[in-house]
Amino acid sequence: MATTSNSSVSFEQTDTRSDEMNSTIEQWIDELVDDVDEAQASAEFQEWLDIQSRFHDYSHRNTLLIKLQYPEARKVAGYNTWRNEFDRYVQEGESAIWIWAPIIAKQCPECENSPSYHEQSDCEYDETSPDEWSKGLVGFKPTAVFDVSQTEGEPLPELETEATGDADDLVPALLDAAATLDVDVRVVDAAEWEHRDAKGVCKHRNLHECQPVVEAKARPNKADLAVTLIHEYAHALLHFDVGEENERSKREVEAEAVAYIVGRYFGLDTSGSAFYLAAWQDDDPEVIQDRLGRISSTAQKIIGAIDEG
Repeated sequence: MATTSNSSVSFEQTDTRSDEMNSTIEQWIDELVDDVDEAQASAEFQEWLDIQSRFHDYSHRNTLLIKLQYPEARKVAGYNTWRNEFDRYVQEGESAIWIWAPIIAKQCPECENSPSYHEQSDCEYDETSPDEWSKGLVGFKPTAVFDVSQTEGEPLPELETEATGDADDLVPALLDAAATLDVDVRVVDAAEWEHRDAKGVCKHRNLHECQPVVEAKARPNKADLAVTLIHEYAHALLHFDVGEENERSKREVEAEAVAYIVGRYFGLDTSGSAFYLAAWQDDDPEVIQDRLGRISSTAQKIIGAIDEG
């Protein structure tokens, strides 16, 4: 996988500076697209995809139940699923997370009950025997699941998406640039972080204030913190007032491409963005190039705000 340069880039203040930046960003986007293609084809990514496919998508009701009982939950599965599919075991003393699991059974075509409940009901349907009924949803039952943090055993594959490099000066510069970009920003201590696995968020402070609020989770890796701040700044500049008709995956493509470019400009290794984008992409990686204008102008705006600080 291609690795970005460890030295920062600079463009002289000349009449051709903008053209030089545009040309360089186009080249970097081409390299990022190649890296995403390579990431999608890698054995590491395929193993990660295989693991993800084994986890269920839970209903809104069950997602809420999980969050209420275990707010820090990341990936949940049943006791036997952890044991049989992932070779992991629930640790002794862990409390189950209770959700509603569907009951699928043969179903009366008339009253839609299972055979046993059909017999106890007033339904008079008898055109076909229960043996010939199709299966369907007849109810729900409480079922115990456990979060990955409650288990031990074989590790689940993780995608290495963290940026690396020297960002000791870049993080303060990014925080100073927030005022120029008209963004309110704060770095939140890990013990106070309320957004689960997210590294950063971009949100409204309340219903009455329109200024975007960016929060990033504090961490020892300053380079990764810097890239997270850039990513959320891009959301603030590009997507803050955009309606839901813009798919989330496309927003992530734009924001992460901006983070890749700005981080690379300041000498960080942002090659992990390829894995991040591979995990989000619904379409071909060329969608990044299709959105080049928005990505390029936003990257240049953030770079300008930092350089002028």
